[in-house]
Amino acid sequence: MSRQDQQWRDPQQEDAGEVAGEVAGEVVADRPDRRRWWPLMVIALAQLMIVLDGTIVNIALPSMQSELGMSDGDRQWAVIAYVLPFGGLLLLGGRISGLVGHRRTFLISLVGFAAASALGGAANGTGVLFGARALQGVFAAAMAPAALSLLTLTFTDPKERGKAFGVYGAMGAAGSGVGLLAGGVLTEFLDWRWCLWVNVPIAAVALLGLPYVRRDEPASRTPSGTGAGGLDIPGVLLSVSGLAALVYGLSRAESRGWDDPLVLVLLFASVALLVAFVAVEARVRQPLLPLRVLRHRARGAAFLVSALMLAALFGCFLFLSYYAQTVLGYSPVEAGLTIMVLVVGSLVGSMLIAGRLLSRVNVRTLMVPGLLAMAAGLLILSFLEADSEHVLALYLVPAQLLIGLGLGIVLTAATSLATAEVGYADMGTASAAFNAGQQVGGAVGTALFNTVATTATAAYLRTHGSGSGSGSGSVTAGTVHGFGVGLLVAMGIMLAAALVAAVLLRPRTGDASAVGAAADR
Repeated sequence: MSRQDQQWRDPQQEDAGEVAGEVAGEVVADRPDRRRWWPLMVIALAQLMIVLDGTIVNIALPSMQSELGMSDGDRQWAVIAYVLPFGGLLLLGGRISGLVGHRRTFLISLVGFAAASALGGAANGTGVLFGARALQGVFAAAMAPAALSLLTLTFTDPKERGKAFGVYGAMGAAGSGVGLLAGGVLTEFLDWRWCLWVNVPIAAVALLGLPYVRRDEPASRTPSGTGAGGLDIPGVLLSVSGLAALVYGLSRAESRGWDDPLVLVLLFASVALLVAFVAVEARVRQPLLPLRVLRHRARGAAFLVSALMLAALFGCFLFLSYYAQTVLGYSPVEAGLTIMVLVVGSLVGSMLIAGRLLSRVNVRTLMVPGLLAMAAGLLILSFLEADSEHVLALYLVPAQLLIGLGLGIVLTAATSLATAEVGYADMGTASAAFNAGQQVGGAVGTALFNTVATTATAAYLRTHGSGSGSGSGSVTAGTVHGFGVGLLVAMGIMLAAALVAAVLLRPRTGDASAVGAAADR
């Protein structure tokens, strides 16, 4: 039995072991029950919705703007209104999940997310739309840590755990690409409102399987109630304001530049608030984020690697969308189908490779090659030019397969480490910290990539403006060149992530298990 199972035994589940096929966290021997996989379907659908909504409205923005009369300046809030509360409230959502109970939090946030989606789809003005998107972000901030906590509690057998995290990782890895494709298809053939309404049937299907999700007690009522208690109000205020300022400041840096006064104020304020947050957490009795969660070597490595990985990949997603639509002239749907190569690769990497090997090899054996594969894919894309020949065969397909395979492998392995050897009371917090790191990494990567690409494009146009053609052709060549420079920077970040994984995920002597070996402090 793992340490986390020894720390907490669910008395309520002992009487209801027939439902989940396990008693007090231990799989019932010699009793195969297909229903034990139903909780995975519920959790995977929730994860898909959360990731999907980060990108699904992007392609629908022009249609939204036209119908609701948005200005160009307001249009971006359809995205920011979701990302800001999601990133800012994750730590609070994780803490609430532990205090209230992961299953109860999951149920409330799932219903709330669906209701907010329905409201957004029916919006007749920008205020209602932005408010609904913000509510989606609020409920997602509670649903994400609750889902990962439930996954960890439900699947404790090493072999089943690997398969479960493979499916969960696949949803996270493929969600953004599926969102781009779904947004294009729904907008083109139905209506932009279905980009939000699509969450309602997904949530309904998830609710059908909810009775098979294991019940858990709030942390205050468990035998190992360490960490239970009231909310750390100073920590809540500092973390929410600090994370929100950081995410918003980085999103503004993408369009306004790093030297914009508002951006500078937001970034400096976020640093000051987060430093104060760490100082408070080191002193209070019941911290919102116990520092022991971060000090665990393997878990801290998983947080850092996943943040660096997404910082490197968000720029890649921007480039793929731009190149397919602007340079190749694809429609939104065709561009989405192109990105499906990456999605297929991520599904193979997460379910067929990481899902099967997670219980057999050390996590470092999976993560380092996966990160190097993604770095190689980014390098291939950096060679693309506006007039490159055989684009699909020589560049887009091999690069996306490498990136997709690596993403699926690394995200699955990192997710399995996020709650490794965590006590029940800290599980929601660890899950939230993992998700928060990804959000911050993605925001940093988007802003950094945009800055590098814009600067390189401007330099290219100053020196090659007349030599590469005229008009839009020259601008397109310069833009692709700028993206290429940004992709090289992204490759450097990915190599740094590989170095972190290689150094911090050293296995214990004689231990070849995936989580056990990598969780060595």
